[in-house]
Amino acid sequence: MFDFLMNEEQQKLQQEVRDFVGSIDKQLILDMDAEKVQYPTHFLQEAGRRNLLGLRFPKEYGGR
Repeated sequence: MFDFLMNEEQQKLQQEVRDFVGSIDKQLILDMDAEKVQYPTHFLQEAGRRNLLGLRFPKEYGGR
């Protein structure tokens, strides 16, 4: 969308997130949106495995 505004690192992260979301069962996404799933364990474990949970924290504190 706004790829021309993002640097290479940001574009790589965007692609990682797209790949992650694309790998998740669509029904789980819909159930999460409808609040049918209280704690999506598999979703969070996979996000953690891909190092996507610490995005908002500085690298010095374990973020990206």
